[in-house]
Amino acid sequence: MKIDRGELLKTIGYAGAALALAGALRYALQGLLTPLNLGLLIGGGALLVIALAFNFGAIRTFLTRRSARLGANTIVLSLAVLAILVAVNVLAFRHDRRFDFTTDRLYTLSDQSQRIARSVDHDVRFIFFSSRPDPQLQQLMEQYAAVNRRIHFERVDPETRPELARQFQVRRDGELVATAQERTVHLEANDEVNITNALLQLTHETRKTVCFVEGHGEHSVDSSDSDGYSSVKQELERETYQVKSVNLVTAGSVPADCSVLVIAGPRKPLFPQEEAMVGKYLDSGGKVFILTDPQTDSGLEPIFQAWNIRVGDDIVIDASGLGRMFGAGPAVPLVIDYGTHPITDRFDHTMTFFPLARTVSQADRSRFEPEVTELLKTSPASFATSKIVGNTVSFNPARDRRGPLSLGVAAERKVGDRQARLVVIGNSTFATNRWVGLQRNGDLFFNAVNWLSQEENLISIRPKNPANRRLTMTAGQQRLLALISIILLPGLVVVGGIWIWWRRR
Repeated sequence: MKIDRGELLKTIGYAGAALALAGALRYALQGLLTPLNLGLLIGGGALLVIALAFNFGAIRTFLTRRSARLGANTIVLSLAVLAILVAVNVLAFRHDRRFDFTTDRLYTLSDQSQRIARSVDHDVRFIFFSSRPDPQLQQLMEQYAAVNRRIHFERVDPETRPELARQFQVRRDGELVATAQERTVHLEANDEVNITNALLQLTHETRKTVCFVEGHGEHSVDSSDSDGYSSVKQELERETYQVKSVNLVTAGSVPADCSVLVIAGPRKPLFPQEEAMVGKYLDSGGKVFILTDPQTDSGLEPIFQAWNIRVGDDIVIDASGLGRMFGAGPAVPLVIDYGTHPITDRFDHTMTFFPLARTVSQADRSRFEPEVTELLKTSPASFATSKIVGNTVSFNPARDRRGPLSLGVAAERKVGDRQARLVVIGNSTFATNRWVGLQRNGDLFFNAVNWLSQEENLISIRPKNPANRRLTMTAGQQRLLALISIILLPGLVVVGGIWIWWRRR
């Protein structure tokens, strides 16, 4: 029997390629260059070399054909595309970047969380005690680690590591514990708010005290009613502040441990002795936050005059109609224009609401001491009036003042080697339990406290909650949707198909 030399060499080449491929696959799967894998690679390579060497002429003739050149071009282009894809993947691996296209940026850490994470200067370890992984928590912790590599995360099965669970006094499966420098925090929930709060507790050595004045009908930090400030107290404590109420009459002076003194909407004026205590506190470099409502006398006018601040005896009306989109009437001014100041630097394109507000502005603009910044400006369609009759109000050019109007100021001045600071806002209701969660109302209050207490690293936009975007339909709307999606649209497709078939028939 005569053997065709060309067919034999072709068979040897196929066999060599098969052996070499088998050796490469075994090595890729096992990760070890065993004698069998090495033998397959060497044997396959040797057979390929023999097939190529003894069939060189036929290969050269094949390569000169037009089809071969086109095939070679295809192979080169394919290899080039493959190389580009590999390069892109290598760059993506070395320079990890995430893109969040959700409207509320729900999968991006808030400014505050990023600031606090960046400020961590020692290793912080988050341990998730659970028998099952939590992909959502894992992804969230990866975002923190991407901001600062000193933040570490690991999952521990409490059944296989019971000694570690006992060491950290774990009480339940799924508990997240944060630890750093012999300090431990047990998180209430595994979300961004609690993780950022844990970082604050582990990195802040001292806790500053925010004192709320009481005794004149101010909003109570212990009240959970709609008019209370319990939400403010809870958030301040999350940010590692201590919160307490103080009666200046019984205390005799502003307590020495008060980092910030808050006077939140007094309905009755402070006594002259109390006003003198607050003034003395400021003169010694203290920090005060005053929220004063219209048609009330706070008894603090001497302080406003000393700090070049004018608090108007008026009510601000917003005639722009923008507030009605959010269920607010004209007596609830909406602010989207903010002064250049650390408190409001990141408020661009956001809104704050002030139910029943008065004007607060710089009194004498030719004075440079203290330094006064107007924080909140209403729209040009707003106006300040000193009189409201009945349920309707209209602009009276003889009596009223046209907007834009200032609703709040921040002032500071040097007192020896200390910096005295004062924030005055012509409304206290914006920070109540009912309103503090609306848009940036809460951020305004907490940023003001952070600036006053000189905790500028905490000034930012706080973690977000997902907006409710569920569509609620009536029974009739549901039937209409079913009719369109089940009958009308499929029917149009069928009719269109029949019409196209008829035209082409």
